Amino acid sequence: MLDYSPIDNGFEVRHEHEVLRVEQWGRDSVRVRAAQHRIPTDDVGALDAPPPAAPGCRVSREGDAVTLVAGGITVRARLDSGDGKPAVMLSFHRTDEGTELLAEEREHFWWPGAHVFYGSRSGLFEIHQRFKAYADERIYGLGQHQHGRLNHKGLVVDLLQRNTEVSIPFYLSSRGYGFLWNNPAVGRVEFAENGTRWVADAAPALDYWVTAGSSPAQIMAHYADAVGHAPQLPEWASGFWQCKLRYRNQQELLEVAREYKRRGLPLSVIVTDFFHWTAMGDYRFDPEEYPDPAGMMRELEELGVRLMVSIWPTISPLSDNYEEMSARGLLVGCDQGVEFHQDIHDKRMPRSLPVAFYDPTNPRTRRFVWETVKRNYFDLGVRVWWLDACEPELNPGHPKNLSFHAGPGAAVANIYPRDNARLFHEGHHASGGGDTVLLCRSAWAGQAKYGAAVWSGDIPPTWESLAVQVRAGLSIGISGIPWWTTDIGGFHGGDPDDETYRELYARWFAYGTFCPLFRLHGHREPRGELGSPLSGGPNEVWSYGERCLEISRTHMELRERLRPYIAEVMATASATGMPAMRALFLEFPQDAEAWDVEDEFLLGPDLLVAPVTTPGVVSRHVYLPAGASWTEIHTGKTFEGGVGIEAEAPYEYIPVFLRGGSLIL
Repeated sequence: MLDYSPIDNGFEVRHEHEVLRVEQWGRDSVRVRAAQHRIPTDDVGALDAPPPAAPGCRVSREGDAVTLVAGGITVRARLDSGDGKPAVMLSFHRTDEGTELLAEEREHFWWPGAHVFYGSRSGLFEIHQRFKAYADERIYGLGQHQHGRLNHKGLVVDLLQRNTEVSIPFYLSSRGYGFLWNNPAVGRVEFAENGTRWVADAAPALDYWVTAGSSPAQIMAHYADAVGHAPQLPEWASGFWQCKLRYRNQQELLEVAREYKRRGLPLSVIVTDFFHWTAMGDYRFDPEEYPDPAGMMRELEELGVRLMVSIWPTISPLSDNYEEMSARGLLVGCDQGVEFHQDIHDKRMPRSLPVAFYDPTNPRTRRFVWETVKRNYFDLGVRVWWLDACEPELNPGHPKNLSFHAGPGAAVANIYPRDNARLFHEGHHASGGGDTVLLCRSAWAGQAKYGAAVWSGDIPPTWESLAVQVRAGLSIGISGIPWWTTDIGGFHGGDPDDETYRELYARWFAYGTFCPLFRLHGHREPRGELGSPLSGGPNEVWSYGERCLEISRTHMELRERLRPYIAEVMATASATGMPAMRALFLEFPQDAEAWDVEDEFLLGPDLLVAPVTTPGVVSRHVYLPAGASWTEIHTGKTFEGGVGIEAEAPYEYIPVFLRGGSLIL
């Protein structure tokens, strides 16, 4: 018999040493937790509390099975006898139709079962969770990855934060459900033909969340309700952002801002990148390079430009704050060795030397870092924060050797970028800073609620990379991050004087015009030696010759006209969880073709964008979703949806289509 106990909003069952808890967690949604002996009380995942306003659930028992009905989703727990070795198994069904959405299955016919705990003598377990595979299922989301696929079916994906690889373990299924692996442990997920398996290398318990929806939009809404909604994007943030690696001093940065205004080019944000500080961890301007930061901030304000400041979580042993942070336990620890996890050639260093990281999972660290940032940046007027290298960027990549306030690195490392964003969100708002954007290089589930944007990291300046970013941006939007961008032109290199690279820049700039954030950045040729004097080549819109300048100007002016529409799209993202950049199936789920299109996207409901990711072409194939008419904005040609066309794509623009009936342009 199944050992069953009712609880508030769900039930628990026990079998041998395992306790399994199933409870309603939001509208049409359930949370599943399992552990050996007892469910842990500590929780560092994304599910802080059940969302409000969900109707009550019903729990019933029939024979050796327990059923929970939570709106549109029904969960059945049964004791499966296997081949003489019983195990508790769960299945998830659509309530109205009874159709199976997802079902657990055994790893082996006799032992083990669907959820497996391999002990490690530390109170943590290597945990496996296996589900059935469905041949026709498509899997979307999972954060941001560089494998070049929108559909993750058939892939193995590491659950680990790396530069350009953002691990957010949520996916949306074509079968009509969403799934969150609510576990920040290092691990992997395998979407194989013979089964789906999630693996946490070291964790105290199993924890996942499932939601059902009648449409992808409804699934996205349930997910946002569960992990938190993004705020409204500030109006100023939808404009153009200028950045390069790097502006070496105050005068150079101001001259660029002045030149944008002199040329009549719109500019919302300009960025001071790394090495503007005295030492990593000091969190202040180097007075030799920025002798009058207050005056700089006053002039930028007069120009209508905001300054974004680069903040790294790295603490140099030469920093004025290092000894205090180390003594107070504010740095990331380690199981073995000294507390240094990266090396870099920072200010005052004769060569590349080891550096530490602060621990944002520690509330005391969050207070100390924000107080320092407030004193040296915020009080001067800085209101926009670039949280770079926040995976954190380990070298060597040894997250399992780390020790955090929240727990061992193997069990909690993936929440580092989320808690780093929390540090700045809470500090900024407690200080009365108003609306802001935190530009992060990594993220975890629920990070959007802290006003976090993500960019795709240090990507190469290649056509292949541009094509990959289209898929990556759509994936992270489905994963719950509506504010996203890339380094226009790629990061590692690119010669502004090279005509072949200029073509890539022009195509990338056109694509960037329709991304949620519109930002030019890169480490251009000549790059020079890595170290604190590093500057890199020019990367302003006038750096690429007259033809590209006019293309840039045209697209910047188009972006300005689109900003009221973008504000509406961002308001929808905040309210409903629908991303700003949308895979076609999010708007047109009844169109079977829309589920397979990976190289186009919708900006909101009314603009279809078809990036050009191949050199030397003057047209490209575009699929127009069924159920609407579409007018190409440059040629004025109108087409009925449900067909593929060959669209004009000269050097000067990429195909962009306005949905019939829209008045946004």
